[in-house]
Amino acid sequence: MRRADRLFLIIHALRGRRTALPARTLAETLAVSLRTVYRDVADLQLSGVPIEGEAGIGYLLRKGADIPPLMFNADELEALVVGTRFVRAFGGKRLSVGARSALLKIQAVLPPDLQARAQRTRIYAPELKDRFESTGLLDRLHEAIEQRRVLRFRYADHSGEETGRDVEPLCLAFWGGSWTLGAWCRFRGDFRNFRPDRILQLDETGEIFTDDPERGLEAYFRRVGPPPSDA
Repeated sequence: MRRADRLFLIIHALRGRRTALPARTLAETLAVSLRTVYRDVADLQLSGVPIEGEAGIGYLLRKGADIPPLMFNADELEALVVGTRFVRAFGGKRLSVGARSALLKIQAVLPPDLQARAQRTRIYAPELKDRFESTGLLDRLHEAIEQRRVLRFRYADHSGEETGRDVEPLCLAFWGGSWTLGAWCRFRGDFRNFRPDRILQLDETGEIFTDDPERGLEAYFRRVGPPPSDA
């Protein structure tokens, strides 16, 4: 977690409290040492944040320094909580870390009644270690898309036949039970969708591909269907 994010969470963890929050509780929530919490609080105090208290007792925001809560209703909040659970389970390691941090930030600024509501939702997405998303492959594909890296892989189709492919990766799509990688396939000279869980070996060619209106993302969507409505 970035230090800036950690300082944000400390401030909002203290928001609206009537009793001092022990440093040990902050350390456990943020997964850092007590020494780190003491140093962060001291830095916040020096920068003018009105935090009262001391090590061994706990910390409070000075009365009158409260911060208005985020304006979520119960349904919006539940959607956010459930959404972050699904991202943690199916979004790969990188986005899983981001989802955890986002949920901490959201819950840190909620009033007590909405905090309780966030804990009551009964929709779960268990994180299973033997699931494809836990292998790290999804993160590699995501990074290649962002940096426009040409990928080379061995691929097994639905019948088990193996082929070698060089592709320009364009997007990832989740279909509820599986992922697909949308790409321009140089082997076929056309757009193709690949199942990441059927990629047998993945390598990077070292080549960076450039935008091309004939084989870029917009052309891919024109061929295979429209992008998501919020894209």
